[in-house]
Amino acid sequence: MPPAEGARPSFFYDLGDPESYLAAERLSGLLPLAEWVPVAASGLPEGGIADRPGRRAAIEALAVKRGVQPLRWPRPWPGETRRALVVATYAKQIGRATAFSLAAFRQAFAGGRDLADDDTLLLAAAACEVHPNAVVKALEREAVLGAALDLATAAAVAAGVKRVPALVWEGQVFHGDVGVDVLADQLQVAQGRAAAIAEALARRPAP
Repeated sequence: MPPAEGARPSFFYDLGDPESYLAAERLSGLLPLAEWVPVAASGLPEGGIADRPGRRAAIEALAVKRGVQPLRWPRPWPGETRRALVVATYAKQIGRATAFSLAAFRQAFAGGRDLADDDTLLLAAAACEVHPNAVVKALEREAVLGAALDLATAAAVAAGVKRVPALVWEGQVFHGDVGVDVLADQLQVAQGRAAAIAEALARRPAP
């Protein structure tokens, strides 16, 4: 059952973050109505994406656990993702955030491509049927779209997001890939209660 009207979760992610990638790969199955919102991890309280000791091994182990194909790390990683996020912001404006972002994630972490390379962005666009000329024009509007990206990042901070990936639903924040499962479980419980109440009301005798 879908979430109740007005209770749509928001999914905040950075295209350069591998944990966001793993969460994104499962989101359409567990939380298909989530709103995808690209943000700049560097603007969040816990800072940008870092290659901390053990980080790659932990992500690779999580990928195995989630049944995702082995990661191919882009070089360099972490890399510059600002322009990729600008295009993702444009894709969101035309209703293609999910399709473009999944394609870009896969170019980066399944294909090992650098998201700072415009050719990578064009390949991702082609994979989700976004015209290459639209991507070029979006990059020419980097200042305007970048401002929209920064506003989305500020909104995420205001909602309590500390790092990516994060899901926000009815004032609650669920961080990390595991947050997908926790929120999906909560929604299932909430929907079960709503269905039980509706059934009980339907059985009430007419006045």
